[in-house]
Amino acid sequence: MTLLTSDASQSKTRQHEEPGLSRDLARMLSRRRTLVSLGWFGGVTMLASCSGGASSSEAAVTAATPVGTTTSSSSNSSTTTGSCVAHPTETNGPYPADGSNSANGAVANVLLESGIVRSDIRSSFNGQTGTAEGVELRLKVTLSNVNDSCAPLAGYAIYVWHCTADGNYSVYNLPAQNYLRGVGVTDSNGEIEFTTIVPGCYAGRFPHIHFEVYQSLASATHYNNRLLVSQMAVPKEECAYVYSTQSAVYGNSSRNLSSISINTDNVFRDNSTEEIEAQTLVMSGTIQDGYDATVEVGLAV
Repeated sequence: MTLLTSDASQSKTRQHEEPGLSRDLARMLSRRRTLVSLGWFGGVTMLASCSGGASSSEAAVTAATPVGTTTSSSSNSSTTTGSCVAHPTETNGPYPADGSNSANGAVANVLLESGIVRSDIRSSFNGQTGTAEGVELRLKVTLSNVNDSCAPLAGYAIYVWHCTADGNYSVYNLPAQNYLRGVGVTDSNGEIEFTTIVPGCYAGRFPHIHFEVYQSLASATHYNNRLLVSQMAVPKEECAYVYSTQSAVYGNSSRNLSSISINTDNVFRDNSTEEIEAQTLVMSGTIQDGYDATVEVGLAV
């Protein structure tokens, strides 16, 4: 069951309360017609930033040291690599805990910690206790080879991390916690699933989820071994609804979100329309039951 705040009184389920449902249905139908006309109607697998102590300096970090149902649609298409898009490289930000920098006087690297390989990343691990509050988010990532007709990439490791509901990061702002971080290995379909929370929004950044791709679990021990470091964007409409109805948990996220868009974000704004679409999660669900999100990550192998 998804964690709810005192706003659980919102449990009056009305379809017309769903944020932007009519618009999203129209957009989905339009996208379907477009894809059919392009001769591409395969099952594209679709796929997270969180004031608190987090900083908007994520764009430059030194590597050395309803209860209504909502739906947001995004397709991955490209004129050069088939039906999936190679995800652009993005900063790993100030709070990666991947061995590339330090936290509280020591090198921060959760990739070396026992228990980092897990699907539910809401709780701390390896001797630390605590569970992150927030609306449940079930995230499915599909890893595809853009150089091989988007064939699934099996056996690759993906490390994901993101901020708390109130915009802080474990290990750094919250040294007694290491939650909202985890590693998974892609199956034969190139898929990994994580259970987490909808990230909060801190000042200066659009809601997002960080991730790194490694060729294998054995190599997923340090940032230097990565094949790709990038970020996923969490749809603004779904975030706005979560933040406004769950303000006791999400703090200033609603206010911070109102001051930014994906096109003004200092990480996403220099990407093409196709890249931003590919980076944006496709979400559906409710506050009460949680949200499902999918994204296809294109990797040039």
